[in-house]
Amino acid sequence: MPVKKPSDKNTKAEILQAYEELTKEQEFLKSQLEKVQKETQSLAKEKSKSEPKPEPKTNIMQPQTTVQQKMNNTIESLVKIQLGFGSAANELSEQLTKRAASLADIRQAVNTEIEQLSQLHNLEISDDILDNLIQSYEDNEKTYQEEYNQRYEVLSQEILELKNAWSKEQEEHQRLIKERNENFQKTQQRNEAEYKYDLELQRKLAIDEYEQAQKLLYKELEELQQSTEKQWSEREKSIAEREKEFGELKAKVEAFPKEKELAIKKATDEGKGIASYQAKVKADLYAKEVDGQKRFYEQRIQSLEQTINNQETRLKNLSQQLESALKQVQDLAVKAIEGSANINSYQAIKEIALEQAKSQAKTK
Repeated sequence: MPVKKPSDKNTKAEILQAYEELTKEQEFLKSQLEKVQKETQSLAKEKSKSEPKPEPKTNIMQPQTTVQQKMNNTIESLVKIQLGFGSAANELSEQLTKRAASLADIRQAVNTEIEQLSQLHNLEISDDILDNLIQSYEDNEKTYQEEYNQRYEVLSQEILELKNAWSKEQEEHQRLIKERNENFQKTQQRNEAEYKYDLELQRKLAIDEYEQAQKLLYKELEELQQSTEKQWSEREKSIAEREKEFGELKAKVEAFPKEKELAIKKATDEGKGIASYQAKVKADLYAKEVDGQKRFYEQRIQSLEQTINNQETRLKNLSQQLESALKQVQDLAVKAIEGSANINSYQAIKEIALEQAKSQAKTK
């Protein structure tokens, strides 16, 4: 794989990466060369092993049978060796062909890598090119490492300053948050105190207003009761006067027959000296007058009896209404004193009192 040629615009990391890639390529080429050398030596050893060894000379003086047997054995061995050598030679030939092709590929790869290195770094191919290149990269690495250390120190200092600034900013932020929370708590406590004070003041004012309204209501009820009692007293007086008048009229009605007889007797006594016709006419007229007055007084008595009955019915209704109103007022007053009523209690009491006053005004 070709390596990109570094330039002045590359960063230190890119240059170090290119150096590492070149180092890896160098190690790869060395390993390939060593592998080729080992394979070449192995092929030479295998070739030397596969060659037939010279047979030792037999003793001519041995018996013929022994010589013949050894010759047969030798021929058999040679046949076996020939067969084994043929297969081994074929196999070795195939291996050598493969190794030769592999070696050619490796050489081509080495030449390609050397050519790429030459094009990449504008270097002349020589025996110590790799050593010079490695030395150059080592020198550059030292330079880059120094620059990296300097830059690292600068960045570390900047990071430390940023951390210190951030810590101060955090401390200031925490201080502001704490101050804000304290101010919020103080404001909340002050608002709560003001709310409690306003609530107590409103409650006190409401209680004072309720008590004042209750006093005013009791005063109005007392005045209403006094007015009602006065009206009842006046009505009772009127009823008594009417009853007196009724008694007088009743007495007069009851006395009419006697007065009629006395009048007739008187008229008779007085009319003895007058003509009987005039006496009779006068007596008849007087009797008619007495009958008319009697009917008038009887009607008057009936009217007074009806009026008395109506007044008694009204007094009974007013007494019931007053008792109901007083009971409602007492119930509402008890609820208000127990703290279960509010300003609506006063409105309800006032409405009841006004309703009772209207009812009484209608019954007049």
